[in-house]
Amino acid sequence: MPIKKIVLYILLLTLSFISIVSCDSKNSRRSQQAPKVGFKAPDFTLKSVDGKEYTLSDLKGKVVFVNLWATWCPPCKEEIPSMVKLYNKLKGGNFEILAISEDTDIEAVKKFIKQYKITFPVLMDTDKKVYNLYKATAVPETHLINKKGFLEDSTIGSFNWYDKELISAVESLMKK
Repeated sequence: MPIKKIVLYILLLTLSFISIVSCDSKNSRRSQQAPKVGFKAPDFTLKSVDGKEYTLSDLKGKVVFVNLWATWCPPCKEEIPSMVKLYNKLKGGNFEILAISEDTDIEAVKKFIKQYKITFPVLMDTDKKVYNLYKATAVPETHLINKKGFLEDSTIGSFNWYDKELISAVESLMKK
């Protein structure tokens, strides 16, 4: 085999190995640092569109539904109506939804809130502080946090949050 082919072959093998190791280490790093079910949920403080400050740990004693989303996201638009229905059913007790927008245009967010008749707190994460803290990979992404501040469940993607089984599970958490 000519020397050029051998060098090219070794180079290709080396690049393939580096690529595999790099991808694997990124996935390992994400899984090691991402919040895990059963562990304490990472705390954060953000302001809502109306300027009120919310700190996750201040909501201890409530089941908290943390939803990461954006106005430009079609799956987010799809799931918001079911979140509104869920909130209207469970609000007033020890349940809270914190919808965290990654948008930078607060007026677009306010328009979205009005359009979808959102009454739960909508927080602004323009510098993606919470997105980074939770190692978000896509929107929408939702984290359910129990009354003690521990992560109960996480999901990526759109979901019908006004599902009987889900409502029953959340109500069960609210009673614990």
